[in-house]
Amino acid sequence: MPRKSKKKQRKGAVKERKEKVISSLQNFGEKTYDQIVSGEFPWTNIPSRSINNIFYDEKLRQYILGDRSVKRTARNIRHIRPLTQLIWIGMFADELSRQSKTSTLRDVYYSAQAYEMSFTDQQESDNLITDLETVIGYSREDFNVFPEERSAIFGDLTVEYTLPGYEGNKLNLTSHPDGMMIGPALTSSELVNCKADKVIAIEKGGLFTRFIEEKVHTKHKALLIHTAGQAPRATRGFLKRLNRELKLPVYIFTDGDPWGMHIAMVIISGSANAAHLRDLNTPDAKWFGVWATDIVDYKLPSDQLTELDVKRLHELKKDPRYEGKLWKKEIDTFIKINKKAEQEAFSRYGLTYIVDEYLPAKLEIAESL
Repeated sequence: MPRKSKKKQRKGAVKERKEKVISSLQNFGEKTYDQIVSGEFPWTNIPSRSINNIFYDEKLRQYILGDRSVKRTARNIRHIRPLTQLIWIGMFADELSRQSKTSTLRDVYYSAQAYEMSFTDQQESDNLITDLETVIGYSREDFNVFPEERSAIFGDLTVEYTLPGYEGNKLNLTSHPDGMMIGPALTSSELVNCKADKVIAIEKGGLFTRFIEEKVHTKHKALLIHTAGQAPRATRGFLKRLNRELKLPVYIFTDGDPWGMHIAMVIISGSANAAHLRDLNTPDAKWFGVWATDIVDYKLPSDQLTELDVKRLHELKKDPRYEGKLWKKEIDTFIKINKKAEQEAFSRYGLTYIVDEYLPAKLEIAESL
């Protein structure tokens, strides 16, 4: 396919997805309306998110929900309140989507009061938002509801905003030396021009800043993403877009401990909590450090594993997502050496060692995995 045609195809991806989300919300509303008009008690089936309905799919390489569902019906007096709340959240999500407005989880909780729709607490409204995700098959970020946490991106990628008031405005993501926040405006933008050929997702803010200072984005033609610890769902969805739409390989750089491994695995294979969603994980992303074997090979300053760390490692050994050769080897090495290390540990060799020596070596290994 000619280069221009590929760009044109990518440019319509956000608009097409938005239309599908609105259509799905509309179908949910129309089904409820038709049930009432026909004299039927309104009802809906909600896929069960119980632990015995969550399975790891080796083909998709992520957790998925099974076939079990729960019927929520107004015929049952105990279901009337949660069903009404779910329908209201669907209406609110539809309003946000059609008007291209955004909201936070907290804001949804308070907005309900304007409609005399109350929730016991925010946890109740959060759970119902997740119910809506399972019903319509799209994430809350797709209907413009976001959590508060944010991460950041830096690199030679030009985006075109679709946000009302900013439509058509273009921005290169090297514009701000601290990186650009991965918020609603960015995740809903079109990806129009990219000079990078890879993505490096970085757990720690200090290393993200160091990589910008040392021009990793030009030396290695990389988009740099600060995950801010466990990557927020919006960031994981954006990583998926970069991989799927721009065909960029994704490499994940975390602390050398079981929690860093888990941060990487959630990007790769998703989480049980989001088993009902399909566009939040990047199955071909690769964790390329800090490995347990790096602690040994690079003689890194390290700390002893805590009891909680060891317990977590044994939990990972039982998790089907960690059955690959690399994961098993690194888990066993962590347990054997009883040590963990942070990304910053490479500074013992100088401020630029991690960029000049470690990063090129690990990228070369990662490309062959």
